[in-house]
Amino acid sequence: MNNSIYKYTFENLEKELLDLGLSKFISKQIFDWIYKKNVKSFDEMANISKKNIEILKNHFYFDDLLEEKKEIDKDDETTKFLFQLNDGNKIESVIMKFDYGYSACISSQIGCNMGCKFCASGKIKKIRNLEINEMVLQILKIKEYLSKENKKLSSFVVMGIGEPFDNFDNLIDFLKIAIDRKAIEIGSRHITVSTSGLANKIKKWADLQLQINLAISLHAPNDEVRSKLMPINNAFNIKELFNSLEYYWSKNNRRITIEYLLIDKINDQIEHAKKLVSLLKNKLCYVNLIPYNPVFENKYKRSTNIKNFYDYLNKNNITCTIRQERGKNISAACGQLRAKEKE
Repeated sequence: MNNSIYKYTFENLEKELLDLGLSKFISKQIFDWIYKKNVKSFDEMANISKKNIEILKNHFYFDDLLEEKKEIDKDDETTKFLFQLNDGNKIESVIMKFDYGYSACISSQIGCNMGCKFCASGKIKKIRNLEINEMVLQILKIKEYLSKENKKLSSFVVMGIGEPFDNFDNLIDFLKIAIDRKAIEIGSRHITVSTSGLANKIKKWADLQLQINLAISLHAPNDEVRSKLMPINNAFNIKELFNSLEYYWSKNNRRITIEYLLIDKINDQIEHAKKLVSLLKNKLCYVNLIPYNPVFENKYKRSTNIKNFYDYLNKNNITCTIRQERGKNISAACGQLRAKEKE
């Protein structure tokens, strides 16, 4: 059975070629053609013999994502793509323009089983995990789109549809391809992976000792509020979550981003800020406060207390920022991706 050429890390492709009786050096040639020269056919690989090309064509194929729809926000700083996969399922990916360059938001699953009450993605139950090649192709399609205007992708986040750590093995191989200098070549520290708090997978991530940034979707300072917003808290409560984070810090000594979505009268009062300060005091982290973005299925409202919440954290020595908003007008902002046409 043949496989997409985009699903292979360099090391895995070397092994596969050796099993086929080919020189593992061909891996370097293939990676150069597909990731540096952007070819989409084995027949274009001029320095590989015709005999070997026939073997490659019999065992691997080039796939693609079908761009079904593209929306550009009126501020011209956010572009959202609706991609159709080979099996007809759909995902969304986003490009955002910042002062430091262009960043992409990548999906990791079709649908999501985490069921966060504030998030549009969770309204569609998980259908399946994305394959390695389907994550790689999101990056390649975005790079291709930007290159037409001589623009470059400088960073990306795995914060689109799905829970990345619920697709752990495919995620790791995708990231290996993303950071490989022979492949996509985006620096580890320019990549962020977000999780809703799968404590067991956070420990596995810690053991890998990657230089890739980790973000935790916390969104509440105590179990009572967090369980109402995020069902995952019933599986891994805040104590378990922070035990896994302590393990991460012991292995990596890297700063974590704590994501905190501010919802009016739910988690945005000073009493919540006080509990958050207590929870995060002396921890190697900073807080990214996120203004709530509307989702038509629920009645949550954007907090009117963002500035006070921000000031309280700062006064109590918790480093925090307020996330720059991108894509709200085209439902491309945090929590709004859903992978279907607007109704």
